[in-house]
Amino acid sequence: MSVVFFVIAVILGLIGIIGSVVPGLPGPPISWVGLLFASFGRRLSESGNEFSLTFLLVWLAITVIVTVLDYVIPGRFTRLAGGSKAGSWGAMIGLLAGIFLTAIGMIAGCFLGALVGELVFEKKDFEASCKSALGAFAGVMAGTGIKLITTITMLVYIIKI
Repeated sequence: MSVVFFVIAVILGLIGIIGSVVPGLPGPPISWVGLLFASFGRRLSESGNEFSLTFLLVWLAITVIVTVLDYVIPGRFTRLAGGSKAGSWGAMIGLLAGIFLTAIGMIAGCFLGALVGELVFEKKDFEASCKSALGAFAGVMAGTGIKLITTITMLVYIIKI
């Protein structure tokens, strides 16, 4: 029985990694469910090598934080690159609109949202608006990187222990 849980856990871990870069799939939460399945499988096995409740709760907290940060980071990076509140909001709205498209749609939506926010609402010139939009792009890449690191680490725990 524990083999079934292990296989499901590994599949969920892999889907979680894919979900870190594919829009619409919540990568870290799927990987955390994989950790949960791995925990159930280990409790049923004879090895006695199981995850503690504390371990699972810590990873749940990390999962929630990373998931929230994924939506916050692009707007923050926009602000760090000299963008305004309108640029930050544009980046977040564009990111959310792009979720319904491909990963390229998410990135482009974030970039274009920040660009439009700066050009239209803040009346900035094109160069300054592009700088803010590049900050939004860097934020999307940072968020994706954080999700990848988190999901890969969870898969290592699923397989290793």
